[in-house]
Amino acid sequence: MTTKYDVKRALKRCYAPRNTDWELVDIPELRYLAVDGHGDPNTADAYRHAVEALYAVAYTVKFTSKRELGQDFVVGPLEGLWWADDMDDFLARRKDNWRWSMLINVPDWITDRMIEDARRTALAKKDRPAVQDVRPVTLREGASAQVLHIGSYDDETPVLTRLHRDYLPANGLREAGLHHEIYLSDPRRTDPARLRTVLRQPVERCRPTER
Repeated sequence: MTTKYDVKRALKRCYAPRNTDWELVDIPELRYLAVDGHGDPNTADAYRHAVEALYAVAYTVKFTSKRELGQDFVVGPLEGLWWADDMDDFLARRKDNWRWSMLINVPDWITDRMIEDARRTALAKKDRPAVQDVRPVTLREGASAQVLHIGSYDDETPVLTRLHRDYLPANGLREAGLHHEIYLSDPRRTDPARLRTVLRQPVERCRPTER
């Protein structure tokens, strides 16, 4: 019987944290499928198309891996890197100005060639133009502040404000990468108050003169 790789089980501290206040963790190098875009995720067609494309390629890669390599895996949760040209737009939830890279983790045995073949197969099965934009990416986030947020996505602002105004300065840290979210709940089936989201911010030590 083939044992399925499940990133949520393999990397529990990264994908199944229990801490509801900020904590420093070390994130290993990880591979993803990614699609880039911008705009309000609640209303932008580009966002919906990007998510559909990611899942189409992810499941195609999964079935190919199981069939051809005998290695199966659970398709990981949807993730996202989020930012804005003016970070005040991000913290103030002015979502039309947001930029994003939506992600799904894949095991390290999935090659770029397998992803390219999966893109072609997914495109042939159904007309999803955004599939052409799916690309492999490797993230090396390393030291990161991380917390499990329980509640609506729109209730994240106080948690993020506490990170930037309190936690980072108090620990001599500064941002060293993009804001990262991992969606552990299906928003279509979960009450907003019960949504579980991992919030992550790669960090580095400040120089003495910056403190």
